Amino acid sequence: MEATGTDEVEKIKSKFMSAWHNMKYSWVLKTKTYFSRNSPVFLLGKCYHFKTDGMYIALNSFQYGSNFDKINTEISGNVEEFRKDFISRIWLTYREEFPQIKGSALTTDCGWGCTLRTGQMLLAQGLMLHFLGRAWVWPDALDIDNSDSESWTAHTVKKLTASFEASLTAEREPKILSNHHQGALKRNCDDSEMRNEVYHRKIISWFGDSPLAAFGLHQLIEYGKKSGKIAGDWYGPAVVAHILRKAVEEARDPELQGVTVYVAQDCTVYSSDVIDRQCSFMDSGKADTKAVIILVPVRLGGERTNMDYLEFVKGILSLEYCVGIIGGKPKQSYYFAGFQDDSLIYMDPHYCQSFVDVSIKDFPLESFHCPSPKKMSFKKMDPSCTIGFYCRTVQDFEKASEEITKMLKSSSKEKYPLFTFVKGHSKDYDFASSPVHEENDLFSEDEKKRLKRFSAEEFVLL
Repeated sequence: MEATGTDEVEKIKSKFMSAWHNMKYSWVLKTKTYFSRNSPVFLLGKCYHFKTDGMYIALNSFQYGSNFDKINTEISGNVEEFRKDFISRIWLTYREEFPQIKGSALTTDCGWGCTLRTGQMLLAQGLMLHFLGRAWVWPDALDIDNSDSESWTAHTVKKLTASFEASLTAEREPKILSNHHQGALKRNCDDSEMRNEVYHRKIISWFGDSPLAAFGLHQLIEYGKKSGKIAGDWYGPAVVAHILRKAVEEARDPELQGVTVYVAQDCTVYSSDVIDRQCSFMDSGKADTKAVIILVPVRLGGERTNMDYLEFVKGILSLEYCVGIIGGKPKQSYYFAGFQDDSLIYMDPHYCQSFVDVSIKDFPLESFHCPSPKKMSFKKMDPSCTIGFYCRTVQDFEKASEEITKMLKSSSKEKYPLFTFVKGHSKDYDFASSPVHEENDLFSEDEKKRLKRFSAEEFVLL
């Protein structure tokens, strides 16, 4: 009887907190993001120039169209290409009303799941590089800001979902996947475009908020339990790196067998360990090498971020191998994807949107793409972060490691760089290796100790 009463209290508490977070995170101020017209903008390895006679371009949240219409005749740079590229990145935010998380009464991650969301965004970018390539952009990206809504509230998303579902017909071809029905019918898609649309949706579906989604919140929380974390806890960027690695290892979709994740140990990337992961056999028995997503948890200073690391972070975000940074302000995680001058460009997960069932045919895509970039001064960045790289082949990894090593050496004013690439395996340096996993135990004892240490975000500063 007492247990039943406790459950009821937890459910009431959960509903109250859900209502509060829904009110707190379900509206967006129409703030403007200013971009200098005279400085290049970098977004995940791509460079854009906004050169004009004026000084600044204002990118108004949720009102992109009107601002850009006014300056289109003035600019000589490629603002449109930047808009399309940015909006095409996958945006994962707080959600509400999703299936209850096992072992809790929670049906929303508002207020606590932002680092898991930014980790999802980084992994999603790696998978987009793997399946779609860096040149891919969503054909409907520039249509996303045509909504008359001034903010994306949960109610707005519900209305959009209902309207899109009502517009679908039973006769619609399964491979015509665009949300904009009329545009999709008129567009003459070739095989490549159809394939890209299939993968676009498939990648998003892997991050759905349901227990079956390979990289959904429910699965990530299950893996996090092995490091002592539960739903509702704060997750640091280092812990999330290990959770993502485990999630990719455990993924059963055949499409994901060609991707692996490596997490650096104590700010060191062991080249032979990375190559071993790339050359491991796939389930099919084929000896094809796997692509690798390398995650490097680092600390950019003590209590505050050291400005000496600014040029290095900018250099990283300008590399074609970079898939972004899991970082943010203290206790507020953002997904950093680019920069202009001394400001970082990011996507913010702190918007509460309604649950979208990604298992249904032609689920609405709009809420998975951010209509507006945000900028933040580098000096406001929390020093704890995780940097991500993607390498399709062993040759790509070797080239990336050389390029990043040069960057690390040139940017390091101290004796030691922020992190290092070394030849050999971790075991060659007396690190305990634990290749054998106990049944039903996703993390080894060594990994659990490391994760618990990371959960406090304690790093050794060299």
